Amino acid sequence: MTTPVWIAGVGMTPFGRHSGRSVSDLTRWAITDALRDCGATVGALDAAFFGTATQGALEGQHMISGQIALRAMGIQGIPVVNVENACATGASAFALAVNQIRAGAAEIALAIGVERMNVDDPERTMSVFDGAYDVADPAALTRTLLDLGGEVDEPGLGHRSIFMDIYAAVARNHMRLFGTTQEQIAAVAAKNHDHAAANPRAHYRKPMTVAGVLAARRLSYPLTVPMCAPITDGAAAVIVCSEAGLRRLGAPKRVEVLASVIGTGTDRDTGTFEGHLSRSVSARAYEQAGVGPDDIDVAEVHDATAFGEVLQTEMLGLVPPGEGGPAALRGETTLGGRIPVNPSGGLESKGHPIGASGLGQLFELTEQLRETAGPRQVDGARIALAENGGGFHRGEEAVTSVIILGRA
Repeated sequence: MTTPVWIAGVGMTPFGRHSGRSVSDLTRWAITDALRDCGATVGALDAAFFGTATQGALEGQHMISGQIALRAMGIQGIPVVNVENACATGASAFALAVNQIRAGAAEIALAIGVERMNVDDPERTMSVFDGAYDVADPAALTRTLLDLGGEVDEPGLGHRSIFMDIYAAVARNHMRLFGTTQEQIAAVAAKNHDHAAANPRAHYRKPMTVAGVLAARRLSYPLTVPMCAPITDGAAAVIVCSEAGLRRLGAPKRVEVLASVIGTGTDRDTGTFEGHLSRSVSARAYEQAGVGPDDIDVAEVHDATAFGEVLQTEMLGLVPPGEGGPAALRGETTLGGRIPVNPSGGLESKGHPIGASGLGQLFELTEQLRETAGPRQVDGARIALAENGGGFHRGEEAVTSVIILGRA
C-alpha cells in the first residue's frame, strides 16, 4: 500500500458490567480518551465509523445508532457510517476508516465500537447470538455441528450461547484430527486469565491454574466456563490519520497500519482445516505488510473460547498445524514466551463486548508498540497482529479480519 496510515489515538473503557451507563455514555468515554491521547478535539475528525452488533436487538435502536451516540458528544456534520459484522464489527469499522484515509477522502478518521449487553433480560441477551448464523436454515447448523463434533449427550449443563456449542464442535473435530487435549485448551485459558490480572481494563482479573479451569462448571465438551468469554459491556475507539492528518494534530509517528484485510468464507470441506478462512486472510495481510508469521512479536487473536486461540495461532502460521495446544502448554504463547498471544487477557478474560472487541485488540497492540503496556509489556515488540472473526456460516467463521501494525 502506497499511502501510509497511522494510529494517532486510542481509547478504551474498562470492559465489564456497566449498569447505569448507556451506549452513548460508553461511546463518549472511549472517544474522549482517544481524542485526549492524540491531543485532538471532536472538530478534527473528518469521518466516523460506528460499530455495534447488539444495540438494535437489545434496545430497539435498529438504525442511525452512530449518528445518535456521536451527536450526543458534539460530533456532527461529518460522514457517519454504521457498521455491523458480528464479532468482527469493530475491526470492520477500523478497515473502513483506514480505507477512507487511503482513498484520500479523509485525513483523520474515527473507528468506534460499543456494546451494552448486560440488560435486565438475560434470555434476550443470549438470543442475539442466534442472529449470527443462517436463521432461514437452522437445521443446516445442526447438521454441521454433528458432522464436525459428533453427537454429544450433555443434558443439564446450563444456559449458554449457541456459539459455545459451535466452538465445542470445532474443537472436538480438531481433537480428532490432531490429538489436541482438554488440558491444552485449559492451558490457554489459564494463561489468559493470568495475563488479564495485570490489565486494569479487563472484565476478569483473577489468575487461574490449569487444574482450576478444568474443574470449573462444564459447558459443551471440551469447554468449561473459564474457557469462554463473558457477556460484557464496553467501548473502544481508534483514530487513524494520513501524514497530513498527523501534521494537523502534531502527533508523532509511532504506530503504522501495515495491513488491514477482511475476508469471508468459501465453500470447502470443513472437516479439515485446509483452506480455512483465517489462512487466506492472513496470507493477504502478510503480503500487504511485507512480513511473515516469523516477524510477529505479539498477537491478539479472537478467543471467544480458549479453543479459538488454539486454532487461530495455527491458521495464522504462528505455530505449526496441530501445535496450538502443545505450544500453550509449553508456555510459548505466554508473556516471556516465544510468541506472546493475548497479553491483554483475550476475550475470555478481558471481555467480549462484540462491537468493541476488535478495537480493544488494537488498543492493546498500540500500547505494546508504544511500550506503554506496563507489566504486560512484550520486550522489543515491533510488529503486532490482530485477528478478529465473527459469525458462523457453512462450518467456519462468516468473516475474519487480520490487521498488522508496526512500530515506527
